[in-house]
Amino acid sequence: MLQFICYPKCTTCQKAKKWLDDHRIPYELRDIKLENPTLEELTQWYQASGLPLRKFFNTSGLLYKSMELKTKLPAMTDGEMLALLASDGMLVKRPLLVGDGAVLVGFKEPQWEEITGR
Repeated sequence: MLQFICYPKCTTCQKAKKWLDDHRIPYELRDIKLENPTLEELTQWYQASGLPLRKFFNTSGLLYKSMELKTKLPAMTDGEMLALLASDGMLVKRPLLVGDGAVLVGFKEPQWEEITGR
């Protein structure tokens, strides 16, 4: 079963949820603000995604901007970045689609079609 990790008020998350529902793809919904990903989960997802760790940050979020992470991230280790992401779900780019060794960050329909076979 796919895990759909989102922030329900996010318009991109709403579009992604509608896409999953329209394609009748079963998933388990998880509100990232109520149930923040753990350090262990983020580490696994990062490794499975093949993406640079910086892609997991919600760069348009208020928290990201107020913490001035644009200038701080380049000097941080992967461990420090993962710990930071695990500290607050609002720092994590969303939605996340996780399942069977595949991890998608953000909503790009062609990638989601490829992973879900729809």
